[in-house]
Formats: sequence, structure tokens, C-alpha cells
Amino acid sequence: MAQINLSVQGMTCGSCVKHVTKAIEALVGIESVHVDLQSGRVQVQRTSNQSDDLIHALDEEGYPSSLDLDEQSTPKLEKKTAGGCGGGSCCCG
Repeated sequence: MAQINLSVQGMTCGSCVKHVTKAIEALVGIESVHVDLQSGRVQVQRTSNQSDDLIHALDEEGYPSSLDLDEQSTPKLEKKTAGGCGGGSCCCG
């Protein structure tokens, strides 16, 4: 089983967490999903190390994401981005 760490932008509430989780769980080979709203990080356990479909699924839901290759990286600066709450996602409005 592979562990894939993602950095996800645009998550601001519990509804965002549900949307992100649902989008990832719909993909093949997903064993578990852990979303950390505060840090903007998502940890995925899956049967393969494929990540491009994860990033694409989140982008389609309005949450731009990228591989988080360094879990201990410095904290991200607050950015206003499209997607997520207030940026075009349907979760809060």
C-alpha cells in the first residue's frame, strides 16, 4: 500500500473536507483518506502510488492540489485562490 501526501488549497470548512474526501474516495484503490483542514494537507492510503488522478479529481471539485513531498515543510502563506469556499465551490453557498 502506498501513502500519498497532498497539499490542497481552498479548504475552509467542514463541508470542504467532506467534498475533498468524497472526491478522493470515489477513485480506484483508495484505502483511506485523512484530511487536515488546518494545514491544508491530505493523506491518502491506496493500493498504488498513482497520484495524477487524485490531483485531477480535486481540481475538478475546485480544490487545486499538488503532491506534498515534504510533510515537514514550512507553513504555507495564506493565499486567495479560486475554488473552495467563497471561490466557486458549491459547499457553502
